[in-house]
Amino acid sequence: MRYAPGMCRSIKVLRRPDEPATTGEIEAAARQFVRKVSGYRTPSQRNSAAFEAAIEEIAVVSRRMLEEIGATVEVGPDHWHPGPGRASGPPAPA
Repeated sequence: MRYAPGMCRSIKVLRRPDEPATTGEIEAAARQFVRKVSGYRTPSQRNSAAFEAAIEEIAVVSRRMLEEIGATVEVGPDHWHPGPGRASGPPAPA
């Protein structure tokens, strides 16, 4: 599998550039970023508020950045859920 130059191989693409981004995809990307930076998949009960606040703040600035580069953002769920060990791209249409 080939990865984009300079991209960590464990970073997954969470938005398809040819389709509108959804608020769910933005939240999923923010959650992935916070997990990567913190080193924890799930925060302790003590750190849960800080973890969720960071996700919310990152989602806000991510949405603003997408809108500023001309991407359409729609309210909606994360439409793409890669299977385990599968980070090659979105699923094929049914």
